[in-house]
This record gives sequence, C-alpha cells and structure tokens, in this order.
Amino acid sequence: MLRRSGSLLLACAVLAVGAVGIALVLQHRFDMAPCAWCTFQRLLFLLVGAFALVGWLARGSRATVLSMSVLAVAAAAGGSWAALHQQLVAAQSQSCAFTFADRALMKLRLDETLPWLFEATASCSEANVPLLGLPFATWSAALFVLLALFAIRAALLSRNFR
Repeated sequence: MLRRSGSLLLACAVLAVGAVGIALVLQHRFDMAPCAWCTFQRLLFLLVGAFALVGWLARGSRATVLSMSVLAVAAAAGGSWAALHQQLVAAQSQSCAFTFADRALMKLRLDETLPWLFEATASCSEANVPLLGLPFATWSAALFVLLALFAIRAALLSRNFR
C-alpha cells in the first residue's frame, strides 16, 4: 500500500512542478504576463510538489507519508481556493493590486528574491486568458482538485497499511 501511495505522491509532485514549468514557459517564451493570484498559485503548486516529493522519498515511513499527504491536500485546497477567487472575484475587477496574494508574496519577499517566478506584471483580468475555451484559472483549479484527490488517496492508502 505504501508503494501505491508513493506512486500517487510522485505523480502529484511531477504534475505540480510541471504546472509551474508550463506557466514559466508561457510567461517567458510567449509573453503571457502573470497577475498576483497567478504567482500565488505557483507558490501553492510548489508547496504541493514539495510535500508530495518528501512523502514519496519517505515512502518507507507510514507516518511521514500520511503527514506529507495531508499537507499536500491542504496546499492543493488552498490552491483551488486561490484559483477560484482569481476566476470569480479578482478577474472581474480592473485591478487586483494589494490583495491577499500580493501581500503574502511581498511578506515572503518572493517577488524580490525570485522575480522571474513570482513577480506579478499583469492585472487579474488581463492574465486570465482562455486556453481551449476555458480561462487559465479554471484549468488551475481543476489541476489543484486532481492533486488533492491524488494526495487524499495516498493518505488513505498509507493509513490502511499495516
């Protein structure tokens, strides 16, 4: 059971880091400027990926797999909330400056330390362009939900391990 939960956690880590990689390619190669909520979601994807990777690396320890799975679920839930907030609230206004996302990234100094990854350069309405007919925030929310489901399954499998 721990092997299957480890595989799910590895899939979570790859998908989460891959999402950030795609966002960076779209930003730096195709000039799709991110907003504060976009960059905040990157942070949450990286947290999901980090928790899942630690859980995968510790797949011999039931307690660590369980705790990292739960943390990954929490980060993915936060990401779902951030993506839905971007889509339903922030993208509906002309400016999304000085929101929770801005303040969190500034407080952590991520926009200064890693501007290529966390600096917001667009408004939320500008950044939420469609991809295959759906806004980016919707795709992000769907991926966060999938990551949460994978991490929940990994947690349940690790709990049932004897």
